[in-house]
Amino acid sequence: MYICSMLFRSPTLLFLLVSFVIHAQYTDQINSNRPGASIGAFAVGKDVVQAEAGFAFRNDTHAGYNNSTFRGGAGFLSLRWGFLKETLELTYEGSYLRGTLNSKIASTPIQYTQRGFLQNFIGVKYLIYDPFKKERQINTYSWKANNGFKLRELIPAVSLTLGANVNFEKDNPFPYGNLFGTLYRPILFQNLGISPDEEPPLHLRGTLATQSHFLGTWVFVTNFSYDRYLSKYPLKNYILTLTHTLDPLWSVYIEHQGRSSELFTDYLFRLGAAYLWNDNFQIEATLGSSIKNTPHQLFLNAGISYRLDFHKEFISAEELQEKELKKQERQLKKNVKAAKKVSRRVKRN
Repeated sequence: MYICSMLFRSPTLLFLLVSFVIHAQYTDQINSNRPGASIGAFAVGKDVVQAEAGFAFRNDTHAGYNNSTFRGGAGFLSLRWGFLKETLELTYEGSYLRGTLNSKIASTPIQYTQRGFLQNFIGVKYLIYDPFKKERQINTYSWKANNGFKLRELIPAVSLTLGANVNFEKDNPFPYGNLFGTLYRPILFQNLGISPDEEPPLHLRGTLATQSHFLGTWVFVTNFSYDRYLSKYPLKNYILTLTHTLDPLWSVYIEHQGRSSELFTDYLFRLGAAYLWNDNFQIEATLGSSIKNTPHQLFLNAGISYRLDFHKEFISAEELQEKELKKQERQLKKNVKAAKKVSRRVKRN
């Protein structure tokens, strides 16, 4: 996300960005959703394949279960492919968790080794509105005029992502992302005949994302999601991410996320940094925590983003017309040459 803001740092880079936003989603440098949990409004660009992966250490403590704990590691992977047109993106988001649940409900602690998927989401993103689509005039005599704050910069780009989460595990120990589900249903309520929570094989998610650029080095992203539709516990989720570019290679961010369902409510905060290794490779790290103790979450992750760039340069209408004229000219020459050959044959005969 910070890559886009970096392009606003000078009139020259702004001019390059103008060329980009008029014609395509594509940028010369990688456009990653990491290091935060939110997704940006823009797609990766047609014929670009991108992977965003990493590992997170989690430490969760639940005061409601006598401070029982879950400690483990999670791997996450996001695959993004720009296809058909610049405003479309096919995406996959997956995360897999393995760790130890230490139950302190009884006098003698009990440990459970657990593993399973927290997410397997497949969806399509479409850019609904792009405020940068129209070309902006550049004042070549004033840096301030090009880099100062403008009210129109607050108008965000808007995209919609629709898709489904696929659950192919029969006995997933983390139903609905609840790390303490083993303690909740089977142990405390087993005498009441209440069965353990189980996610359906498929449930739906929709995410509305906005992205604003302002003051040359700032990007503000919002996500509003309705998740787990067609399941027992639909989830409402929002994410607010503010990113600041320190220089062409480094950026920092702060993020707040709220999640609410009938099963649990979470309020999370994250902060981190990203480093652009080269145009197609980025590394990042994040530290995060929740503000409640049922459960309290503490996590640290590190990740990378890498893209395979098969994008073809944009060809303007003028260039297309010129190519067509040249093609017609070549065809005309062939026709004239062929007519001359026929004429010579006629004369010989």
